[in-house]
Amino acid sequence: MDAQTLAERKEKYQAIAKILSEKYGYPTWRQHLPPVDELVSTILSQSTTDANRDRGFYALKAKYADWESVRDAPLEEIVEVIRPAGLANQKGPRIQEALRYISEQVGEISLDFLKDMPIEEAKQWLTKINGIGPKTAAIILLFSFNMPAFPVDTHVHRVTKRLGLIDSKTNADKAHTILEAIVPPEDYYAVHLNFIQHGREICKARNPLCQQCPLTVYCQYYQEVVKQNE
Repeated sequence: MDAQTLAERKEKYQAIAKILSEKYGYPTWRQHLPPVDELVSTILSQSTTDANRDRGFYALKAKYADWESVRDAPLEEIVEVIRPAGLANQKGPRIQEALRYISEQVGEISLDFLKDMPIEEAKQWLTKINGIGPKTAAIILLFSFNMPAFPVDTHVHRVTKRLGLIDSKTNADKAHTILEAIVPPEDYYAVHLNFIQHGREICKARNPLCQQCPLTVYCQYYQEVVKQNE
């Protein structure tokens, strides 16, 4: 992205963010889960609903006293416990592998040391874990430590693409870097949550409620697709 395009998208973002804040508020940071809990929860969230993710996560927490017990339990047992989250045969080994990696590298199952690392180093450390990509790394760093990382989930990816903040062919992994350049770091937490809420309530994957959307004047999808077909 050239400097002029970046400047234009930053300006567009400011207008969008103001409207989203007026509609949904400006959430202030709070720790959602401790970092290892956040890592496991995010692995469980892959390709499922939030409700199913939570069922799998809290089933683990109810059955095992700590993450060491999850790491050392028979794989077949873990798979059965997290089955409500879906794709248990994939997620079970992934969770145990991640916990073993942390144990081997750190000497204990803790990610607290990440808060003292430069953000790019922390991202690189996390993405060395099999199954941990840019989204999961950003979620852990932002939600557990309030570090300046911008997670791009399916809602954020869809909404920012329709708005034209990222190009139509930009995949979710590449979108992290682009959106971190467009959005001011102090807004990462609030606007991430606001994009998600907007994606759930109005800018839905199927049949977006464009007539109810306060962003249509800034929305590339509305201007180029919806308006042309009215």
